[in-house]
Amino acid sequence: MLVDFNTLPEESRIWIYQASRSFSEQELEEIQLRLDTFIENWTAHGSDLKSGYTIKYKRFIIIALDQKLNQATGCSIDASVSFIQQLEKDYNVDLLDKMNVSYKQGQFVVYKTLSDFKKMAKERAISKNTIVFNNLVTNIAEFKENWEVPASESWHKRFLN
Repeated sequence: MLVDFNTLPEESRIWIYQASRSFSEQELEEIQLRLDTFIENWTAHGSDLKSGYTIKYKRFIIIALDQKLNQATGCSIDASVSFIQQLEKDYNVDLLDKMNVSYKQGQFVVYKTLSDFKKMAKERAISKNTIVFNNLVTNIAEFKENWEVPASESWHKRFLN
């Protein structure tokens, strides 16, 4: 059951898929149509899942699920991962690689391997004030408060001098 992301409760579970590049406007339109269809039909043991999504900065796909109605099951989570894997293939983009980091550089979002990010931190090309994306947040409340934060307030701080 597809609902507007902004109407979901703060405790709704989220999954963040970070793209290795920005999507074009045409790709975004196609992906939104595909997300609409997927989420509208997403179920757990035949029961509807009340969920929505948002896309940020043309590169982050965030899917949210209100677990008060029905919880995600192993099969429903597998279905969502399969859907994301299909997007990866169709758009030649990485969405599931958790060993990469995105951060803001001015108005742009930069995507780096974790090893490159560590190297840049060591070289002080990244500071504690660099805005990073903490894709480990697990619900909408955390997403609103702790997703886009200075590196000093995220797990990224371990790499800073």
